[in-house]
Amino acid sequence: MQHNRWMKLLVWALVLTLVVPMSAALAQDDEPIVLPEVDPLSVTGDISIAGSSTVEPVTVAMAARFNDDGFAGNISVAETGTGAGFERFCVEGSTDISNASRPIQDSEMENCTAIGRENVLEFLVGIDALTVVVNKDNDFVTELKRSDLIRIFTGEVTQWNEINPDWPAETIQLFTPGTDSGTFDFFGEAVLGTAGMYAESEARTEALLAANPTVSENDNTLVEGVKGSPYAIGYFGFAYYLANEDDLSAVAIANDVTFDDDGNAVVVPEEEWTADAENV
Repeated sequence: MQHNRWMKLLVWALVLTLVVPMSAALAQDDEPIVLPEVDPLSVTGDISIAGSSTVEPVTVAMAARFNDDGFAGNISVAETGTGAGFERFCVEGSTDISNASRPIQDSEMENCTAIGRENVLEFLVGIDALTVVVNKDNDFVTELKRSDLIRIFTGEVTQWNEINPDWPAETIQLFTPGTDSGTFDFFGEAVLGTAGMYAESEARTEALLAANPTVSENDNTLVEGVKGSPYAIGYFGFAYYLANEDDLSAVAIANDVTFDDDGNAVVVPEEEWTADAENV
């Protein structure tokens, strides 16, 4: 095995964003938007935030700083998943800020406009890496191919020895973010692809739920699940792996999948594997 054909982590980049309503005066076409300085002492009322669990640690830290600087109100941060966060922000209008691990969709922007939230501002707060992990006591899975991930997470295989006959004949226990999660959406696009039979998001969702995984919008729940069994596997943002690396192992991934002209997945020879973020 050549090291440059493998990744220590899945480096598919998760774009972490915040979405807030802005006045028309600030939203000028093709012009940089300079946000006014805010004096926490002058802000009244409470602030409600909901959305991505991946962005939640950043938001909690910034909320604490805002309180430390004099804000007297309550700042609530709900870990609902990206999709549910946009539901609260763009349909219910019940939150002031929406955390997201993907860009806001056109349909969600239309929902915001429909409730009078126009000129919504979306801005980047960071880049995360999506990480596939196993229990630290798992001494047989150190690396997988992308085609293995497809077979595992779609339920095509259900025992570890179906991936490698030298591995235990034990049931694969799957832990995955919920369908409201931007991480779930991103994993489906990056692993299954967006062409052929998986061109539609509904098809990717159905495929990833077919194996009946344990599902949660809370990344800490997924962490605890993988910690609980040497035969478990899951995925979430790199920060949650980093915080639990004493109990979890990141799995190296090789990209052995490409797509033909019809959008069908094709497994390619080892010498053509790629392990860079542009191709994976």
